[in-house]
Amino acid sequence: MNRIPFIDAHVHLWDLSQLRYPWLTPPFADDGPNGSVEAIARDYGLDDYLADASGWDVRGIVHVDAGADPRHALHETRWLQQMADTRGMPNGIVAFADLSYPDLDALLEAHTAHANVRGIRHIANWHADAKRSYTPRDFTQDDAWRHGFARLAHHGLSFDLQAYPGQFAALAALFERHPDIPVMINHAGMMLPGEEDEWRVGIARMAALPQVAIKLSGFGFTRRPFDVEIARGIILSAIDAFGTDRAMFASDFPTDKLFGGFDEMLSAYADIVGDFTDGERRALFAGNANRLYRLGIAL
Repeated sequence: MNRIPFIDAHVHLWDLSQLRYPWLTPPFADDGPNGSVEAIARDYGLDDYLADASGWDVRGIVHVDAGADPRHALHETRWLQQMADTRGMPNGIVAFADLSYPDLDALLEAHTAHANVRGIRHIANWHADAKRSYTPRDFTQDDAWRHGFARLAHHGLSFDLQAYPGQFAALAALFERHPDIPVMINHAGMMLPGEEDEWRVGIARMAALPQVAIKLSGFGFTRRPFDVEIARGIILSAIDAFGTDRAMFASDFPTDKLFGGFDEMLSAYADIVGDFTDGERRALFAGNANRLYRLGIAL
C-alpha cells in the first residue's frame, strides 16, 4: 500500500437504477469529447471505488456531480448524503446546479441543507470544434449565468470549473470580481493538443487569483490514452503556477478508468512529485483537498 494519506478530490459514483445519466445511456459513440463511455456505463458505488483504490491510504473523497439528468440534481445530493451518513463517505459533495436557473437560490439552499455539500459544478466546456464541446454555446458569457455565479457566495459555496483554456481569460475576469468564491479548476485545465500556449497563458491568469486552485487529474480527456510524460509536463507546470498549496491530486474515477488504471495513474503522479518535500507531497495528495473543501478530516 502507498503510505501517503490520500484525500481524493474528484470522484464520481452512480447507481443507474437511482438516477438517469444521459451520457451513460446508449447509443454510445466515439466522436464526442470523452470518446465512447460504454466501458463505464454500469453501476459504480462506494465499494467499487474502494476496491479500485485499495492500494492507497484513502482518508476521504470529494464527490463531484456525475452528469445526472439536471432535473435530478437534488436527488443526487440526497442519495450521496444518505451514503455519507451511513458509510462516512463522500466527505464532500460538489452538487450540480445550472447557474442560469431562474429559481437558483432555492436550489442552492436545498443543496446546502445537506451537511456535506461544499460546492457546485456546472460543466462549461465550449470549443469552436463542436466535437470538443460539451455545450452548444459558451453560456459563461450570459448575464444570467454570471449573476448565478455571484450567488454562490451568499450560500457559502465554492465552484468547480470544467472549461477549456480558451474560456479562461473571460472567466478569470469574472472570478476577479468575486474573490470570496473559491474556484477549483477541474482536470488540470484540460490542455488541448496544439493549444499548449493558450493553456499556459490561461493557467497563469487563473493562478494570479488567490482563491483559485487546480485539480490534477483527467489527463486522458484531451489525449487518450493516459501518457505519463504529457501528464508530467502538465502537472509540474500547473504546480509551478499555483504552488504546492493550491494544487491537489485526484483520481477522477471511474471516468479516468477509460484512459488507464487507478494504480497506474496515481503511482505516476507520486513519481512525478517524488523529489518534492514530504510536506509538499502530503499537501498535494491530501492536505490541500482537506483545507480547500473544508472537510475537517484528521490527517
